[in-house]
Amino acid sequence: QLQLVESGGGLVQPGGSLRLSCAASGSTLDYLSLGWFRLASGKERQGVSCLGSSGIRSDYADSVKGRFTISRDDAKNTVYLHMNSLKPEDTAIYFCAARMSRWCTLSSQDYDSWGQGTQVTVSS
Repeated sequence: QLQLVESGGGLVQPGGSLRLSCAASGSTLDYLSLGWFRLASGKERQGVSCLGSSGIRSDYADSVKGRFTISRDDAKNTVYLHMNSLKPEDTAIYFCAARMSRWCTLSSQDYDSWGQGTQVTVSS
């Protein structure tokens, strides 16, 4: 059974950068689409970014376009979220998720497997 474990969260100042990692075990990521979601206090879970199984097609929420980049390393069975120019409104728990499809979406209901999340706090 696929298990996902996020890491790389922490406290960063506005304008700073972080790289989140999501390591998979129990199954290969080769045929899965992957997504990153976040849950901020008092808000609904939001799709941040996703990447199809080919590693070519990706999608981003408008609020992170140009600042965040999703990538995957199938040899390491890991997906990454590179976050630059971080803002206080990016503060949230970030989750990675996987779905058995070539195509990714930013809708959380489309995903079958979830990690436990990692906290990102952007504050001076």
